[in-house]
Amino acid sequence: QVQVVESGGGLAQPGGSLRLSCVVSGTIFSPYIMGWYRQVPGKQRELVATITTGSSTNYADSVKGRFTISRDNSKRAVYLRMNSLKPEDTAAYYCNANFRVVTMAKNDYWGQGTQVIVSS
Repeated sequence: QVQVVESGGGLAQPGGSLRLSCVVSGTIFSPYIMGWYRQVPGKQRELVATITTGSSTNYADSVKGRFTISRDNSKRAVYLRMNSLKPEDTAAYYCNANFRVVTMAKNDYWGQGTQVIVSS
């Protein structure tokens, strides 16, 4: 019943910017941790950034200083502002929501992904 939906992907030029959004629905609870992960064909999914309900953040070294993660707890939403994009940022970006609620059927949910392409 819980749904995780990403949006905002698309095409950007090197040095450009994109803003990704993710909204969680189907629950009255806010995730303890929300995050963004990315994956390219043939490679494992990797962490991009995470943020807790208290706004504690964690970034991959490859995106530090360029990407900014934020969240709106009341909207159960998480955002990823991507600046100074590089071709190596091209990937499918996935939103993850992790809960600490014992009454839920499970505590980890993924979205379907949104494609980001960085190319001239």
